[in-house]
Amino acid sequence: MNEFDFIESLRSQANSRRHSTRVLTGIGDDASIISEAAGRDLIVTTDLLIEGVDFHRGATPARLLGHKALAVSLSDIAAMGARPFWSFLAIGMSREEWKTNFKDEFYEGFFALADRYGVTLAGGDISETKDGIVIDSIILGEVASGAAVKRSGARPGDQIYVTGNLGGAAAGLKLIELGASVELGSPGAVFPSPAVRGWDDDAIQTLLLRQLQPQPRVGWGIVLGEQQLASAMIDLSDGLSSDLNHLCKESNVGATIDAAAIPLDDDVRHLCGRRALDPLALALHGGEDFELLFTVAPENVSRLPKKVDGVTISRVGEINNTSGVIRIREKNREWDLQAQGFEHFSRST
Repeated sequence: MNEFDFIESLRSQANSRRHSTRVLTGIGDDASIISEAAGRDLIVTTDLLIEGVDFHRGATPARLLGHKALAVSLSDIAAMGARPFWSFLAIGMSREEWKTNFKDEFYEGFFALADRYGVTLAGGDISETKDGIVIDSIILGEVASGAAVKRSGARPGDQIYVTGNLGGAAAGLKLIELGASVELGSPGAVFPSPAVRGWDDDAIQTLLLRQLQPQPRVGWGIVLGEQQLASAMIDLSDGLSSDLNHLCKESNVGATIDAAAIPLDDDVRHLCGRRALDPLALALHGGEDFELLFTVAPENVSRLPKKVDGVTISRVGEINNTSGVIRIREKNREWDLQAQGFEHFSRST
């Protein structure tokens, strides 16, 4: 199968499950044509995943990598309060990888998540690399004109919330670095290294999947955006400490966080609390949970739903007028919360 044969097979798969009739021309031409309705804003995001930087190939089954490639971009769309509709995916791989089942399993994972949210694969590109896998994921979504939720809308007095729980993805990465791996098709099947042997296999499996198969909070993003509940929002890809810093910087505000209110992942508490890994530090700085962090004006707090798609939210702090200063409080102690999340090309990496 050559490049064009495979693209034709993708075209057939995409056309057989097309969820949006507004894709006038999809895979097969130089560009895709999408009909845009009046009174709507198009939201576009792109994410790059590089082997050895953003994922470890040996520990990442191809199907889960396909899922994650779409999930990270869906999370960005959710953080804008938008509905996702169209995807463009470019991927580069070595000739050796091309000869395996990797590409087919990768797109199985991609299409499974796309089907869940009605996202149409409308185009992309495939190329050969000399070493490693490179993935570029682009998602287009929509909101009503002027209704996108930006990072710059937080105001003093707004309450700070996060969806789900935090720290699981960072703990999963630590387990991968210690040699744990997951095998699809065998629920609960994990293969621990000596460093993690004897730990709770179910907890290991759950945390590995938090890292390898993140669940974007698309439903919460739509609710918060369409009901105009969030004043500002960002997804937690780099870690709460860094992403809250980004939001506060754009809004020209400060914040105070309550450490006891941060929803720590139960499996992180179970596995890491007794093994020299601080669950709070993983929740604050670990990143890749792809939960949503958002602010809500006091008058809108009572309108917040308790759950969306079975996912709860937690109030973790409040916005104040100390521009650029983020403090964290634990019992009677309070200190500055420095941004310590992952950063490409930082001096420590």
